[in-house]
Amino acid sequence: MEATEKSEETVSNVAKKLPGTVNWGTATTIAVFAGMFYGGSKEAAASVSKDAEVTLKLGSTPDKREQYRLIRDAMEKRFIRVTRGSIVGGVRLGMFTAAFYGLQNLLAEKRGVHDVFNVAAAGSATAATFGLILPGSLKWRARNVAMGAVLGAAFCFPLGWLHLKLVEKVNEGNEALAYPSAIQKGESKSGVGAAIERLEESLNK
Repeated sequence: MEATEKSEETVSNVAKKLPGTVNWGTATTIAVFAGMFYGGSKEAAASVSKDAEVTLKLGSTPDKREQYRLIRDAMEKRFIRVTRGSIVGGVRLGMFTAAFYGLQNLLAEKRGVHDVFNVAAAGSATAATFGLILPGSLKWRARNVAMGAVLGAAFCFPLGWLHLKLVEKVNEGNEALAYPSAIQKGESKSGVGAAIERLEESLNK
């Protein structure tokens, strides 16, 4: 009995999902890995200038032990920089994505509809929040909040409209593909039903 109730709840939750909404957990996970890759790549590219300095020091140091120590220190520092960049990049992009899609889904649930205004409002609120937590004076933070709110809405409104239009086109294509198969199933069922009726009539005779 409990299993039946759980299955009914799951079906109802799936049915309530509005078209165009994005899975919060999946989007956040992808954003974390993307941020880690970007942050690590950025720090690895910035380490090229540091490697040039180490090469110059190696050329001016005849002692093998000193050269080994310089190489080891350079590799350790590079590893630390790349690791720190990966973690910071993953956390930043993951937090931004989680806040954006979480707020977007919350607005869709409260309003009962998912449209471009949900996307614009979520982008504006998320950008304003991150502008507020940036370091600086109170005046500087207020400026960041205002700019974040305006830029977030300006960027997310057309992107959200494009995303919803693409989802609408995909759904229309899926419905168009599913309609002929449904007709064929209905025809095949009617054909089988007619054959059964003819068989019953012949048996009754």
